[in-house]
Amino acid sequence: MKLPFLVATLALALTACGGASDQSIPAPSMEGVQVNQSAMAKTLFGAKNLAAPLPAAPYGSYSKGCLAGGEQLAETGPTWQAMRLSRNRNWAHPVTVDFVQDLSRQAAALPGSNGIYVGDMSQPRGGPMLTGHRSHQSGLDADIWLMPASLGLSRPQREEISAVSMQRAKGAYTNGNWSRFQHELVKAAASDPRVARIFIFPGAKVQMCNDATGDRSWLRKVRPWYGHHYHMHVRLTCPRGAQGCENQAAIPAGDGCADAQQWVNNILNPPPVRPRDPDEAPAQPRRELRVSDLPQACQAVLAR
Repeated sequence: MKLPFLVATLALALTACGGASDQSIPAPSMEGVQVNQSAMAKTLFGAKNLAAPLPAAPYGSYSKGCLAGGEQLAETGPTWQAMRLSRNRNWAHPVTVDFVQDLSRQAAALPGSNGIYVGDMSQPRGGPMLTGHRSHQSGLDADIWLMPASLGLSRPQREEISAVSMQRAKGAYTNGNWSRFQHELVKAAASDPRVARIFIFPGAKVQMCNDATGDRSWLRKVRPWYGHHYHMHVRLTCPRGAQGCENQAAIPAGDGCADAQQWVNNILNPPPVRPRDPDEAPAQPRRELRVSDLPQACQAVLAR
């Protein structure tokens, strides 16, 4: 089957099913819930090994929220493998799990790949993580490695193997590892109606802008961001009916190519750094989130 037809067919099917039901998910009951609201949220959420037995629902925002009724992505599927299994971060909202599996099948149809390697998604109940990401809290984020997957990795190998960097010149350009596979993988993800945006290093966005032909609307979802040269960070929109879920602000109009080029220009010719005023207070470290900072429903997610 030709790739354009396959992508179009899958996109049409995804639009038809639309992810979650239109029926709203009620907030979990707070009756009898007792959680230390001053406790570090990452400590409590990081200690949970299983999902909360509640209807699937994301609460709050991507960087200040939690996940009820999380679904675990199978460690191995016909066209994917979950990586770094010791982290127990292969959990997500069911819509995200479906998306990852759909994308893996599209990746497997590309030359030179059997599918994808899936990095961090979320913890079993979402929430802040003990290490790493500030986002990935509501079950709607997934890191997809950019290297083609051969699959067949053992559990120890999934802990040890390194993802392959695709950047050079500190992210201003792609390197020799970047190929049509990465372009088509990002395009397939960005063309999915469930996806809100994709974060990737600036040089990759500019390269895709230069190489894209025909319909360029998918480029709008691809946003330059620091790092992200080993993987792309895919962020989904809130599922229909998820009233407690907060979407990110809308993406600016246009394909975003000029913005990405400006990122590259700033990498190659960094703007001058403003000297700090000696009377200016030094920047304060980011405060750790406590349970009280999260939506109230997250207390029920923790307590169940």
